[in-house]
Amino acid sequence: MIFAINEINNNPGMLPDVKLGYKIYDNCGTIDILRAALALVSGLKGEVSDGNCTKAETVHAILGHSGSRPTIAFQQVVGRFHIPVISHFATCACLSNRREYPTFFRTIPSDYYQSRALAKMVRQFGWTWIGAVAVDNEYGRNGVAAFVQNAQEFGVCIEYSEAFSSSGPPDNLQRIIEIIKHSTSKVILAFMSHREIKLLAAELYRHNVKGLQWVGSDAWITDHSLTDSEGHSILVGSLGFVVSRAHIQGLEEHLRQLHPSQFPDSQFVREYWEDVFNCTLNETGKSQRKPCSGSESLQNTDLEFTDVSELRFTNNVYKSVYAVAHALDSLIKCDVNGKGPFSNWSCADVQHIKPWQVLQYLSTVNFTTEEGERVYFDSNGDSPAKYELVNLQMNNKGAIDGVTVGIYDASLPERHQFIMNNIPVVWGNGLNEVPASVCSESCLPGARKVLQKGRPVCCYDCIPCPAGEISNLTDSIHCLKCPPEYWSNNKRDACIPKVIEFLAYDELLGTLLALFSLMGVFLTMITTIIFYCHKETPLVRANNSELSFLLLFSLTLCFLCSLTFIGRPSEWSCMLRHTAFGITFVLCISCVLGKTIVVLMAFRATLPGSNVMKWFGTTQQRLSVLTFTLIQVLICTLWLTINPPFPFKNMSHYKEKIILECALGSAVGFWAVLGYIGLLAVLCFVLAFLARKLPDNFNEAKFITFSMLIFCAVWITFIPAYVSSPGKFTVAVEIFAILASSYGLLICIFLQKCLIILFRPEQNTKKHMMGKKI
Repeated sequence: MIFAINEINNNPGMLPDVKLGYKIYDNCGTIDILRAALALVSGLKGEVSDGNCTKAETVHAILGHSGSRPTIAFQQVVGRFHIPVISHFATCACLSNRREYPTFFRTIPSDYYQSRALAKMVRQFGWTWIGAVAVDNEYGRNGVAAFVQNAQEFGVCIEYSEAFSSSGPPDNLQRIIEIIKHSTSKVILAFMSHREIKLLAAELYRHNVKGLQWVGSDAWITDHSLTDSEGHSILVGSLGFVVSRAHIQGLEEHLRQLHPSQFPDSQFVREYWEDVFNCTLNETGKSQRKPCSGSESLQNTDLEFTDVSELRFTNNVYKSVYAVAHALDSLIKCDVNGKGPFSNWSCADVQHIKPWQVLQYLSTVNFTTEEGERVYFDSNGDSPAKYELVNLQMNNKGAIDGVTVGIYDASLPERHQFIMNNIPVVWGNGLNEVPASVCSESCLPGARKVLQKGRPVCCYDCIPCPAGEISNLTDSIHCLKCPPEYWSNNKRDACIPKVIEFLAYDELLGTLLALFSLMGVFLTMITTIIFYCHKETPLVRANNSELSFLLLFSLTLCFLCSLTFIGRPSEWSCMLRHTAFGITFVLCISCVLGKTIVVLMAFRATLPGSNVMKWFGTTQQRLSVLTFTLIQVLICTLWLTINPPFPFKNMSHYKEKIILECALGSAVGFWAVLGYIGLLAVLCFVLAFLARKLPDNFNEAKFITFSMLIFCAVWITFIPAYVSSPGKFTVAVEIFAILASSYGLLICIFLQKCLIILFRPEQNTKKHMMGKKI
């Protein structure tokens, strides 16, 4: 402070014709500090000895104190007299309250910014579960409260928050030690002074509690006395923010010029001088030390007092003095031509400067130091927040050094405020990796967080996402449903397209059905060839060869139409499969019905005087088959015209896959087609049943009866099977019904005829055909 004042007084460009004076109260304890503040308020007439000086009733500004508690105590008194107070080290966020402390300024950032920086740093390293211990005063309690508020914003939870004081009962400290020992968090925020942290570290050292990661406030993180404390090794690896390091040009030379003659009444200078040079300045007193010669000098000594390499809080004092000087300089240089800051745009009377006038100018101070640091105060009297992140590391001499490993600048955009440099960090656990401190491990993609009842939000269980939902982020709160055509993978971290299922040729079921279909075509062709080669034989001629060949042709179409049900459904295949099936089966049943009617008419024609066959000759047979078939063609045409079948993605039957099927379009059309086939089949079955006992060695009616019995049984069982079968098995059931009924007709009607033609030609005679049963 003295150096800065001397520098200002020797600067002709600042405060011309004015010199700054000062009065130092070097007192300890809140009561003594409050007494000094009251003395400053009362007036300093007796302190001024220069006759040319303006004899002010009160001081224009007060610099100090370094602690928040004494500052709070005397600021409430001094503030009533509108005297500005500028602190270099009082960081309590409560002092930013302009209503309570209207004249307070500081050149160190508020604990609000420090707490926010600490919370952001904790979150940066992934520590979401921490403990907090504070000194039991306004500094500690307000600091932790601000930290907790910011930490919660960043998703950090506090396992415990305790406070104690160095002057408090020992039981309180022991209680905190037990809490730390039984806690699960591995990171501890210590918002306290160097006195409390040394007590806490020493007690933890005695209980052999190690491996903790400490996060410290600026009140102790760079304190040089930590090395001298018991258990200081526990604090190695601590991280904390402190104000930026600075260089003050000329300060080292000023310190080396210190001599007791400059401060004859200073007890501190006297004791320091005697301790450094091991001599005594008291010539009359009895001392074991030799008297000082007067030639002692600090010029050639290497002491902590003259070391200016770590100027942090010292620079705040330097800025405080210059802030007051700039305020006074602006007040003195006020333009009187109607541009003053006071009433009627007036300026202050330089001969009678009032503290409240200095306060007015101090709130608008804005200057840049020689080191390029900008100094100004916001509306709360706070300085811009800029910190260095310090890591406590052990040096070669066994002492603790604060190594800068990053910076925090609140004036930068949110994403760029916290920056780490490339200097390796020493961690509290002694390892080369960042220690973990979480209540619950992160939930990997594929799971979601479910909070544990009665515990903080950082304590949760990881529940796998249900089928059809995913979470592709770590620590996801919700599982997201996949789009309708997608499904979750096994890990539940990605949506993949659903498997599209249909009856394909390349799968076993599709291949078997296709083979049976082709085999049916082959057997039908063989039967056709056999009948064609023996078309002149009595057996073939007696069984209405024209209708037999037409029936074999329709059976071939029935076997082939089953192939249209296999493969990926398309618009044309959906329309073809049902209409082809309906028309070919009606053609087939019409032929069987014609053969049945022919059998009945033939035996009626053998009765005396009967003329029935002329009403159901070859032409009538053809017309009946054509008529029955055209009715089905008409039904199919109406179906395709009004609401035809179409490809449809069925996503309701199975959640995990899509059934690609042919929607019926019009259910009435589908059941009309089946109903018409059923009607003809029942009619054919009834007629064949009536003709089953007609006398003949080869009565075709009984074979038609068996074939229609199989046909009807197949399609009656088809209906419930079709309705209840899932997915591609619905199509398989329909193909099976087509093949089973087709094979039933082929085998029942043509198998015995082929066996007689090929292996029993003696039965293929007219005589045998006309023989009567006994």
